[in-house]
Amino acid sequence: MIRAYPGQASVWPGGTLTLHVSTDSPRFRVAFQRWSDEPELLQRSDWLPGVQAEARAADQDWAWPAYTFAISAGWPSGVVIADLEEEGRKRAFDLARSDGAALFVVRGSGRPLLYKLPLATYHAYNRSGGACFYASPPRSLEPPGARVSLRRPGGGIGGDVWGAPDHYDAASPRQSFAHWDARFIRWMARAGYAADFCTDLDLHADPGLLRGRRLLVSSGHDEYWSEATRDAVEAFAAGGGNLAFFGANLCWWRIHLVDGGAAMVCHQGGPQGARDHWWPASGAGRPEDGLGGVSYRNGGGWWDGQRTTRGFIVQQPRHWVFAGTGLARGEAFGRDTWPPLAGYECDGAPLDALDGMEGARLAARAVATGTPPGYQPLAVAPLDAGWQELPPREGLAAGEGLHAATLGLFRHESWRKGAGSGTAGGTVFSAGTTDWAQVLGNARDRRVERITRNVLDTLLH
Repeated sequence: MIRAYPGQASVWPGGTLTLHVSTDSPRFRVAFQRWSDEPELLQRSDWLPGVQAEARAADQDWAWPAYTFAISAGWPSGVVIADLEEEGRKRAFDLARSDGAALFVVRGSGRPLLYKLPLATYHAYNRSGGACFYASPPRSLEPPGARVSLRRPGGGIGGDVWGAPDHYDAASPRQSFAHWDARFIRWMARAGYAADFCTDLDLHADPGLLRGRRLLVSSGHDEYWSEATRDAVEAFAAGGGNLAFFGANLCWWRIHLVDGGAAMVCHQGGPQGARDHWWPASGAGRPEDGLGGVSYRNGGGWWDGQRTTRGFIVQQPRHWVFAGTGLARGEAFGRDTWPPLAGYECDGAPLDALDGMEGARLAARAVATGTPPGYQPLAVAPLDAGWQELPPREGLAAGEGLHAATLGLFRHESWRKGAGSGTAGGTVFSAGTTDWAQVLGNARDRRVERITRNVLDTLLH
């Protein structure tokens, strides 16, 4: 068996990549495959001597033997899979493999569209070393919480992933690159959208990566954010940059990077509650709604088996988001797709009503609980009592009140300190569902593709 992980998960063209590798083969080599609409071979290394190293605990730097590779200055920005080949053993390229591969990003500059990978979320569910945030989490005392290493196999590919299989796609684990991000990136490539790429931890370390961009995009499951990453993204929007989140469970947990960025910590429960929930005063006291306009606490989750939904019911058919779709007010889309568009986790806005007369009406308390002023719910997918989680929220117990996946947007405002008004920033769009990329990629509902194009085209210009 051969396994590996990168010393750092991103590199500039012309830089050096360090891979840490353990193998029981005398020799191995690396095929560097850039993911676009299909894998594109960029380079294959010479044969290298193999060394077998021991696995370590999930919260430790595994310190495996290091091999360095020069990255050509001519490589385009993108997500690259280091596909490890053992001498005498052949296997097909597989994005969902749990060994024999490592993921890293080649960064880029100059393109107005920047796509961000949720590396912290990948590692939160990465069970290499026998543990993660969801299974036997290793403990940290300072800062308090659960701790996992970023220097171990996994992190998008090449590791054991925690979580129930997806009823609609058991071939790829949910919390991996293959499940959502690879699909969205493939669709972008086939649709003609050129992008630069980064990870969330790149923005944590260097907010300057956003300078000169027009649009930042993420998709799928972007759950774990550091304060520095969130600060950078919100400052970008405040300065006029646009955001498009084609996912959900956005910014649900705060993480702390420790050991010079080699590990991360998140406090998810205890006698005083979860200190790293973003929204409550007992946590970060900074509702995640302020980032994307919506929150998981107003939506819900359905993890196991086949789910049922009414689809996304259109509220404002004349809005530019729906141009060219032919959708009418009260009409639903994404109801009969595989998977259903709403799920497996959904974010929503706090609603007081959803009926045929008034449509979706924001709750009177919406702004007070974190909804940005001017947020517009454009389509909503009601989540009934059959959903496996309808979370508690301000003033309501679990299951109480109206829960609905909410597709909408708002214009970010940059408030001047001490002044009573602000200047308009960028537009922030959120689809309100993790499985947007899956539906987008299977062409079951062309209106989903049309909406995606409308968002990208409008926010890029």
